[in-house]
Amino acid sequence: MIELLVISCLFFFCLQRLLYNFFYPLPLPPGPRPWPIVGNLPHMGPVPHHSLAALARTHGPLMYLRLGLVDMVVAASASVAEQFLKVHDANFSSRPPNSGAKYMAYNYQDLVFAPYGPRWRLLRKISSVHLFSSKALDEFRHLRQEEVARLTNNLANSGSKAVSLGQLLNVCTTNSLARVMIGRRVFDDGNGGCDPRADEFKSMVVELMVLAGVFNIGDLVPALEWLDLQGVQAKMKKLHKKFDAFLTSIVEEHKISKSEKHQDMLSTLLSLKEANEDGEKLTDTEIKGLLLNMFAAGTDTSSSTTEWAIAELIKNPKILANLQQELDSVVGRDRLVTEQDLPHLPYLEAVVKETFRLHPSTPLSVPRMASESCEIFGYHIPKGATLLVNVWAIARDPKEWPEPLEFKPERFLPGGEKADTDVKGTDFEVIPFGAGRRICAGMSLGLRVVQLLTASLAHAFDWELENGLNPEKLNMDEAYGLTLQRAVPLSVHPRPRLSPHVYSLSSSSS
Repeated sequence: MIELLVISCLFFFCLQRLLYNFFYPLPLPPGPRPWPIVGNLPHMGPVPHHSLAALARTHGPLMYLRLGLVDMVVAASASVAEQFLKVHDANFSSRPPNSGAKYMAYNYQDLVFAPYGPRWRLLRKISSVHLFSSKALDEFRHLRQEEVARLTNNLANSGSKAVSLGQLLNVCTTNSLARVMIGRRVFDDGNGGCDPRADEFKSMVVELMVLAGVFNIGDLVPALEWLDLQGVQAKMKKLHKKFDAFLTSIVEEHKISKSEKHQDMLSTLLSLKEANEDGEKLTDTEIKGLLLNMFAAGTDTSSSTTEWAIAELIKNPKILANLQQELDSVVGRDRLVTEQDLPHLPYLEAVVKETFRLHPSTPLSVPRMASESCEIFGYHIPKGATLLVNVWAIARDPKEWPEPLEFKPERFLPGGEKADTDVKGTDFEVIPFGAGRRICAGMSLGLRVVQLLTASLAHAFDWELENGLNPEKLNMDEAYGLTLQRAVPLSVHPRPRLSPHVYSLSSSSS
């Protein structure tokens, strides 16, 4: 049976190539020679954004790959990314079929993987208005500041034992988002410790991102999907059950009681189960899909990016000292940083931009798909082709970035080579949130959270590595998934540097 499928796939591939050469005079983009059946899958390697960056150095920044029966194009430079995400944005605004969306994201009924169209626009509008608008962000900033104050209190009281900074950051970002979304915290913490459920939740999110980043053979050769050769679908279904139980309990508990006085997002979503005056109506599944997106994409991405930022500051003590000098000048040593301080901290903004450049939370963009065939830089892009933008490679392109591997916030300051460059999707040499219609819906919130957390941790503490490790020897290796995790979690000793009363919860919350 399998032999027959393999022969059929090979025949289909050869036939497709012959038909392509007959109908399309334009060449496909260059790329590595594919293997029979699996195509270029072996070229992807264990860390695909690294492998694809290396291939681009040989074949150019616009590449064509064949993964199983799927056409794939890869953008690895700012100019190529701009063609796809700006010039041809409308044509690349939908998602390709994939098992992650099918088995983990409620069969494409969420925001991230929903097909481009009226339902996606409705979900995007609801998210933009009720969670990510400037009004909503300002209205709920006191909740984020309270959670950051709680984090600094826990760090200050952590004692002599080293803390796993990433885990505490994840509790902070999850509780901050939960209070806005569902009106209450979801995890406990205290004295540098963590709620065991927070460990489980982070592991669930990390597993989701890892599974979502796998090149699943069932997606690449649909005839083999039922075999689940890598066991990926079974893992996805099992993980989905965990997330669905978590989200269902949140929704059911929310119907019974609320602990916050404000109108949280879940209340708004539940009110939309009945059509409003514009005829907008949500289903239970779409509500849980949105919650899944927010909890999965809006928590670990911010905490991981902040963990990278603190690691870079520890590894570069002069930069940390410059940042602390700015913070002491603007904020002083008698209170914590607030979100109102952020516009007055240009060096902090540069540090965060440089962190997003070197350590984008999503190193390979969430895949898009060509709705119609098109031409880009003289090459034919087939209808149905999957697009990957190598965000990681673009931000390390030596043609765009002098000394691209160095952590240099000064490049974004006045007089620096990228002084006018932003990370919000208009300057394609650094697009950590993507660009175009499918740019990350939570970009504004993500920027605020990472800025506030990075500023607060740099301002409130000096940092020492566990076991007196020399900062120059700090491991900066990456672990691959859909999101960019540290291979070795950051284990540190925080040393308070502000007035003692600042670390009291009663005086710190704003």
